[in-house]
Amino acid sequence: MKKLFTYIILLFLGTSLFAADLPKRPMPPTLVTDFANVLSATEKTGLERKLVNFFAATSTQIAVVTVPELVGYDISDYAFRLGEAWGVGDARFNNGILVLVKPRTRSEQGEVFIAVGYGLEGVVPDATAKQIVENEMLPLFRDGNMHAGIDKATTVLISLTKGEYNHQQYAKQVGGGGFNPFLLFFVIFFIFPLIFGRKRRGYYSTGGRSSLPLWLALGMLGGSRRSHGGAFNNFSSGGGSFGGGGNSVGSFGGFGGGSFGGGGAGGRW
Repeated sequence: MKKLFTYIILLFLGTSLFAADLPKRPMPPTLVTDFANVLSATEKTGLERKLVNFFAATSTQIAVVTVPELVGYDISDYAFRLGEAWGVGDARFNNGILVLVKPRTRSEQGEVFIAVGYGLEGVVPDATAKQIVENEMLPLFRDGNMHAGIDKATTVLISLTKGEYNHQQYAKQVGGGGFNPFLLFFVIFFIFPLIFGRKRRGYYSTGGRSSLPLWLALGMLGGSRRSHGGAFNNFSSGGGSFGGGGNSVGSFGGFGGGSFGGGGAGGRW
């Protein structure tokens, strides 16, 4: 019994020591906390207003935190523990998302991780979080534009959690335009020989039934390209209405005790 009591005390102390390594929740509470000083005052204010207005409209909390170092921890572990310690999201719905960024230095790679609360894991699966990191954040981070990468990522997260499009539709949009290797195989080995074989025999024409294979091939290729376009060609419009107006910065009342179960993904640059 004495050994068990000692073990519990040591476990409690270990947890407390770990928690002491995490930054404290900002006071007054904010959804954008720039410990690493990578955002200008104007950029931070714009992001804060966007996320506060989104929270006011939906109760979903998307928090952005930048840190100068990870103090020896893996970024995913750091993000989950920070999200739990701060309570990002509503305790009833666990609808919080934490975007954690550790900028690149001369001696260390930059790292980013999107931690997704329990209640949003079906809306933003791990694969989708990875796609957001790789398509919206890392290219801009490599160019030195931290604000633009964070802004684009939060816009996509807002649109996904609002239901403006789902993760399958987003995956198709960022997948490269709908290239279908099986369709290409079909065109090369079946359609083209039929078209050019008829042309060599003198049967090819620009109209009539003999032109159907060419029309069919072009229509199929065009349809493949169009199937991934349309309403989702420009994701920057997804959260545009949250960029200004509405509640003023500072109206965010604080985090609600949300929990994280390990969902999310990250990357390095």
